[in-house]
Amino acid sequence: MDLTELYQDLILDHGQKPRNFGKLKLYNHDAKGHNPLCGDNIHLYLNLDKKGIVTDLSFEGSGCAISVASSSIMTEIVKNKSEKKAQELLDAFFKMIKDNNDLKKIDLTENEKIKFQSLSGVNKFPMRVKCATLCWHTLKAAFDNQKQPINSEVID
Repeated sequence: MDLTELYQDLILDHGQKPRNFGKLKLYNHDAKGHNPLCGDNIHLYLNLDKKGIVTDLSFEGSGCAISVASSSIMTEIVKNKSEKKAQELLDAFFKMIKDNNDLKKIDLTENEKIKFQSLSGVNKFPMRVKCATLCWHTLKAAFDNQKQPINSEVID
């Protein structure tokens, strides 16, 4: 199996069986996002402890396979990371999608890097970039306690 097939399999798996799906019982940050072009909707819940660690993270919503897979992968990678580390991952994700940057300088386990990079091919399909980035923009909004829902049509 080549890397492209592995990435496709990861996206399909996370799209069909999303991890961390459902509303958290205990959360102290949340945000909503919507991609009107594709119909993706997400409500992200996170629990940030006093030390700034994301102790739990989940999402509800519906959308295309890319949107759901990206949300699922994001929750797995960001959970148990500090807010500072999560912000670094946000920046790295947007650079990877927009500029095709690699992840050599990102401190992730090999398994996390594979999951993260599985979404890198989306940049070849401009109509799908907003599907993949919606949850990441929504995560940023949750950290910022932004109550206005994210609309993918008005974000870069």
